[in-house]
Amino acid sequence: MKTITTTELEALLKADETINLIDVRETDEYAGGHIQQAKNVPLSEFGEYVETLDRSKPIHVICAAGGRSMNASTYLDSLGFDVVNVDGGMMSWTGKRI
Repeated sequence: MKTITTTELEALLKADETINLIDVRETDEYAGGHIQQAKNVPLSEFGEYVETLDRSKPIHVICAAGGRSMNASTYLDSLGFDVVNVDGGMMSWTGKRI
């Protein structure tokens, strides 16, 4: 499974703001500050959303510290998605939050 750092993610977002970025934190965590391009799909509801995810390009997955995003990434990988886990999560993110 592929992983990137938050620094690499920030550079990627500056180069291409249309990447598939999924934030698997719970809604209240997401509301407390998130990356602008991130779509919130809480891990607790993840199974319901899987079939709605865009398979046309890699899906980048982030959470608070990296554990939940790794679980989601492992699951997506097992379903044949091209998935990239963001190592360190929002705790490591130094870029802009909204």
